[in-house]
Amino acid sequence: MSEQSDLPAGSGAVRPHQARRTAESFGIDPERYDRARPAYPEALIARIVAMSPGPAVLDVGCGTGIAARQFTAAGCSVLGVDPDPRMAEYAQAHGVAAEVATFEDWEPRNRRFDALVAAQSWHWVDPVAGAAKAARLLRPDGVLAVFGHVFEPPEPVAEAFAAAYRAAAPDSPFARLPARRPLAFYQAGYARAADGVRETGLFDEPQQWHLTWTREYERDEWLELLPTTGMLTTVHPERVREVLDVVGAAIDAIGGRFTMEYTTLAMVAVRTEP
Repeated sequence: MSEQSDLPAGSGAVRPHQARRTAESFGIDPERYDRARPAYPEALIARIVAMSPGPAVLDVGCGTGIAARQFTAAGCSVLGVDPDPRMAEYAQAHGVAAEVATFEDWEPRNRRFDALVAAQSWHWVDPVAGAAKAARLLRPDGVLAVFGHVFEPPEPVAEAFAAAYRAAAPDSPFARLPARRPLAFYQAGYARAADGVRETGLFDEPQQWHLTWTREYERDEWLELLPTTGMLTTVHPERVREVLDVVGAAIDAIGGRFTMEYTTLAMVAVRTEP
């Protein structure tokens, strides 16, 4: 399960960047989203900052500003853009300059950047048009960094969620997915992002990074995060509660807590000289 549990390629005719209802549903509860979602590894942030030729960062799909605040803390000047005004408003209220638009339609007004980052959001951007626009916005040697978390709960928790979700949303394309999916399933999405970057002819060969880490979750912490995922943000609240009840019982059955294994994947490319 990816952190946002987004539409994978092959789940139907609709590609993730075309699934606008899901893409713009995460602002249903921005306070919970910001509270429950994990931040990104500091080593990843530091590595991107070290590669960047300067401090000006554009955060595409900035959401509530989780990554933007990390880059700000690392000494960067960050501007966010997000299609959901609820998310942008939350980010603004918490110190992040943010503008409301899809990245494809966003007007840069002659602004240029040293790094363009997309934390858990690039799959909502047209992979070819987005990469071409990123190239136009980046200064020479600027960095495009696309990254996000992949997680897999313990098998009993994953299986309980999958069964409850199929019952709650049988018509969803997510309902056809297996309970647990290999890392290669998600790496394929980053490979497609790299293909879009290569197609522009304006970047060096994309790099693929991954960082592994763990986090302990109590039952209620996990149930707090689940409703912020793309599988549940468009499901009726009553059905969401039914899913959470089933998952909560599964966590109780294994002791009320578990260790989550996370992998943070990244695709990073450097803008070539024009």
